[in-house]
Amino acid sequence: MYRERATELLVAAKAEANEGGGAYTSRFGRWDSLAGVRSRPQRSFEASGSLYFPPELHPVVTHPLVAACGSEQVEWLLLRRLHDYLDFTSELESLGVIPVATAISRGRSGLHLPDGMRADAFKIVTDEAWHAQGSYDFAQQLQRASGVAPGRPDGSPPAFAERLDAIREGLPHEVRGVEAILFAIVSETLISGVLSAIPRDDRLPRSVRDHVRDHAEDEGRHHVYFRSVLRHLWAALTPKERKTVGPHVPAAIYAFLEPDYTRAIEDLRLLGLPDRIIEQVVEESWPRQQVVHDVSEASRSLVRYFAEVRAFDEPGTRNAFEEAGLLSDAER
Repeated sequence: MYRERATELLVAAKAEANEGGGAYTSRFGRWDSLAGVRSRPQRSFEASGSLYFPPELHPVVTHPLVAACGSEQVEWLLLRRLHDYLDFTSELESLGVIPVATAISRGRSGLHLPDGMRADAFKIVTDEAWHAQGSYDFAQQLQRASGVAPGRPDGSPPAFAERLDAIREGLPHEVRGVEAILFAIVSETLISGVLSAIPRDDRLPRSVRDHVRDHAEDEGRHHVYFRSVLRHLWAALTPKERKTVGPHVPAAIYAFLEPDYTRAIEDLRLLGLPDRIIEQVVEESWPRQQVVHDVSEASRSLVRYFAEVRAFDEPGTRNAFEEAGLLSDAER
């Protein structure tokens, strides 16, 4: 088993070495002095005030039917949302990014990548392990300070895991594994609302803002790296494979960016709200048109990267992006 695992490729290599991915310029030359794991200590949670997560990023708490439950209940929901963000980070790094970066570092991605990209992938593995550990440690401190526990009673992972499983099931066996690389590209090139908003939000405890800022600074280097991975991936796929894979990209984008409705519903149930009220709160807090708009806005740079590799030359891929609301009028 272990010999097979040591030699298996993440994606079956069918392409010969090529220059389609372009030249690679590393952004990790000063990694030893800039990386969070090298230059910044683990952040310690320090409580200040009663706002632990931006309400605008968790709109159920501003719904009148939830606000009527009282300020303590709203504060509890925001603490739970912060816990969910920390858990999402640990799970994303462990399930979504580290395995792909590890495969690249070991030369087992199935892509023909420059040696420099393999070397930098090792650094990304280290960064992401630090982010996962840091989020776990911060959540433990948050629990001790607030009394609000992290995690879920059944130990279920965030929604992206189930969504990613569905994408894999929809792919032919010969290209399975590509969804892992696609999701790593998606998650590492998109700056989520959390990473961009929390460090600038003076309403939140400084320790929370600093923790998220540390993560965001490392992700800037990862963004550039995985943009390069996308160029190499699309150059390596055959026309038939691009035609097969391309229409699944929007689902990978939504897997990362769409709200985790299940966790919100679980928390509202714990508040004692009846199911009919919960259904109304969730539908009115995240109307479909608004979700599509938010995902489209957040993914604009990534859509441009797919345009750069000419992914939209394939009609099925273009149609899938259009149907998902991910192409602006200028891009159609």
